[in-house]
Amino acid sequence: MGLLDDVTGKLDELKDTVADKAKELKDEAVAKAGELKDKTVDKATEFKDKTVERAGELKDKVVDKVKEKKEKVKKPKKQRRFSFKRLLAWIFTILLFVAIGMTLMFLKGFQSREDNKPKDAKAAQVQVFHGQDTRDGVNILILGSDQRVSQESTDARTDSIMVVNVGNKEGKVKMVSFMRDTLVNIKGASETDYSQDLKLNTAFNIGEQNNHQGAELMRETLKRNFDIDIKYYAMVDFETFATGVDTLFPNGVEINAKFATIDGKKVSSVQVPDDLKMDKNGHVPNQTIKVGKQDMDGRTLLNYARFRKDDEGDYGRTKRQQQVMQAVMKQLKNPLSLFKGPEALGKVYSLTSTNMSMTDMLDLGLSNAGSFKKGINSQTIPSDGDWIDSYDLYGGQGIEIDFDTYQAKLKELGFR
Repeated sequence: MGLLDDVTGKLDELKDTVADKAKELKDEAVAKAGELKDKTVDKATEFKDKTVERAGELKDKVVDKVKEKKEKVKKPKKQRRFSFKRLLAWIFTILLFVAIGMTLMFLKGFQSREDNKPKDAKAAQVQVFHGQDTRDGVNILILGSDQRVSQESTDARTDSIMVVNVGNKEGKVKMVSFMRDTLVNIKGASETDYSQDLKLNTAFNIGEQNNHQGAELMRETLKRNFDIDIKYYAMVDFETFATGVDTLFPNGVEINAKFATIDGKKVSSVQVPDDLKMDKNGHVPNQTIKVGKQDMDGRTLLNYARFRKDDEGDYGRTKRQQQVMQAVMKQLKNPLSLFKGPEALGKVYSLTSTNMSMTDMLDLGLSNAGSFKKGINSQTIPSDGDWIDSYDLYGGQGIEIDFDTYQAKLKELGFR
């Protein structure tokens, strides 16, 4: 029995050993199979990644090729630039011809006026004028005289006193009208250096009597009382104004005629003095102007602007003068005026007393052509009713104003 038990025990041990070996071999086989599977998966993933990478590279190459071809097809950029330069050249050439044409028309107008003026007429006199630059843009003094500026008489008056500002940062045309009856201090003529006791338009008359220096004394007086600097002046007589309007607008200027009441009564028409029709004996006939929209020629427009016998007096006249200027500027928006304008300007220039050269006038006109299309920003000094009725040194009726207020207003508007 002991031997049998030994044999049986040995067999069990062998069996267990064989089983363990078999299990060990199985586990090794499974592990090997797992490793092989992982390697296969890794290889497959690697192959897949490389394939995707290759495809991406191929795609990029194709896109680059397509871009190259597109750029080659687009190439005429140089030609575009060349075409643009040619277009600019054409525009410049056209503008040059327009400018030359306008200059020739200006000279034509100037010469035609010289050829047709009366034998006893003389060229407009250029007065002494010590113009000063202003802070923003250019200030131009516009004076309307009741005598021909070619005459030698010193008995001259002005009922139109304006300062126009152009070339400012806002790109606008600004205009301020000064009421002629405003009491001011005139150096060398007022009772003291500080008394406001003479009418503003008296400065022009006194200056004209001092060797034709009306514009210069007006400049000095505006500076002294309103602290405003002025670079240029232009003095236009009645006839010159009418001639310029008729040349520029052969069919007249469209305007809505307005008058205040007369002796408290509303009017539908007004009898106005027709100064340009004065006869040899000094008699001035009247012209009837109806209220409402109408086309006015130069003579009618002048008479309308000068009338002051309604209940608003000088203030009403100043408003009408501004209305006339605005109507003229509005009509200048018509492109046809671009070609008529220089000829009219030439005619006006030949009989206008001004310290502006032809070059100055053309330069200011051309460089500010766009500004005129925007209309005119206008202001009256003083404003309606903002004054006290008073008398000047000689007992004539005038108006007192607050100069501090209007100096501040002029600064706000950009005139000083």
